[in-house]
Amino acid sequence: MHIVVIGGGVIGLSTALRLAEDGHRVVVHDPALGRGASWVAGGMLAPLSEGWPGEHELLRLGAASLARWPDFAGRLPGPSVFSATGSMTVALDSADASDLRTIAEWVGEQGHELEILGRAQVRELEPALAQNIRLGLLAPTELSVDNRALVAALEQGCLDAGVEFVATSIDAIPDADQVVLAAGSRCAALWPTLPVRPVKGEILRLRRRPSAAPPPSRTIRGTVHGRPVYLVPRGDGLVVGATQYESGEDTQVTVAGVRDLIADAERLMPSIGEYELYETAAGLRPMSPDGLPLIGRLADNVIVATGHGRNGILLAPITADAVAALISGEALPEAKAATPERFSDISSPQIDSSRIERTP
Repeated sequence: MHIVVIGGGVIGLSTALRLAEDGHRVVVHDPALGRGASWVAGGMLAPLSEGWPGEHELLRLGAASLARWPDFAGRLPGPSVFSATGSMTVALDSADASDLRTIAEWVGEQGHELEILGRAQVRELEPALAQNIRLGLLAPTELSVDNRALVAALEQGCLDAGVEFVATSIDAIPDADQVVLAAGSRCAALWPTLPVRPVKGEILRLRRRPSAAPPPSRTIRGTVHGRPVYLVPRGDGLVVGATQYESGEDTQVTVAGVRDLIADAERLMPSIGEYELYETAAGLRPMSPDGLPLIGRLADNVIVATGHGRNGILLAPITADAVAALISGEALPEAKAATPERFSDISSPQIDSSRIERTP
């Protein structure tokens, strides 16, 4: 088939690569390949430690995608895109410690491996962390990836597989055998009934100076004054994130955002003040009303893959598999919860034929 993928972030590139591997002619449209939310992502693959009682569907979807990651990454050209193995969520007060125990019990009941750590165990595994941390939750099977290395590997993999790239934006549904909408929150401009909105997230990139303590070997997550913060190892430093704002299309980094991220990161890792702050950035995550992505068919020739929120990189492998299954006339059972049909009237975009473009 001739398939047009609109959006060249991690979701769009992963889908394009999978479809090209299946033998289709794939064209990706994006004016700034991989420079949206994918460029400023933390790269955490952490569906287990972020689990919460009642969120069965999100846990199942995330865990199924995490299990696909080793094979998915192994098919990419170039060096490994993984930056760390294992994650640790830490508690600074009794309320957070109680939450970690709740997560460990519930996720364990779903058949996944998590381990509660005492104060001494936390310090033994990650000596750079603060001495006043009360409790830790270890997820040894979770991973993290270098998001920018991933974008580069996916782009090269697509080129090797014969994917064509067009550096233009599209403001109407193109005429092709199949169209995949994978442009994040911008998908709503093409299909107005999509319940997807942009949520701004800011991140910091830090580089270790010779005098500074080594970064943690695992991804570290915690909550400070009700604000979630994470530290993700990245080569010679760390990625610190992430704020979350309902601010429309605004992608400016704010003083308040940088201040809060630095202050919260220091609560988890006091020596972080010795690191070099060499980049601040913000991106727009595509959020759905219920926190699950939208992966499914909107029309006979239109498939959507968006609404992944903070989990775009985590869910890239299962999204690509789900879209490939839809192209072949099937449905991926593990992605059933992500069907767009759970929202009413989503298949009625009210787009007339004048908005259909011809593409080569």
